[in-house]
Amino acid sequence: MKGDNSRELFPIVDENGNVVGSATRGECHGGSNLLHPVVHLHVFDSQGRLYLQKRPDWKDIQPGKWDTAVGGHVDFGESVEDALQREAREELGIVGFSPEYLSSYVFESSRERELVNAYKTMVSEPPRPSEELDGGRFWDIDEIVSSIGKEIFTPNFEGEFKRLFCNEG
Repeated sequence: MKGDNSRELFPIVDENGNVVGSATRGECHGGSNLLHPVVHLHVFDSQGRLYLQKRPDWKDIQPGKWDTAVGGHVDFGESVEDALQREAREELGIVGFSPEYLSSYVFESSRERELVNAYKTMVSEPPRPSEELDGGRFWDIDEIVSSIGKEIFTPNFEGEFKRLFCNEG
């Protein structure tokens, strides 16, 4: 069975994104409240639909839920921009795109605390989900809105979607 590498090293940052230390994935996801940076990429098509990935059942956080098209951790020693390009390539085969910065904010759950760096881009070719994911598809915005609160999406995606695209949250 696949699984996340609990010994993977992440930077620990302050709320401005300045690196103040490092910790393992296991430490960051074990309820320590260590703030670590992640990247999110919202991928739209020319029809205004939003691509979402399906998280595989083996993930340590929110298995089996629909989530932001690209989401991943910034590795220790890696820039946010490099992590965004790497994650988009690894998860969806998207390369050579120009991301538009949307926002940074702190997301906190009982398991972790993340400094989310959110971006968006538009693609003309359909993404090609890797084996890291359990597939994905484009969703109409109305379909997303009507599915919020029904345990279909990750709480992080729902909050971020409302914050960035519904002028709520």
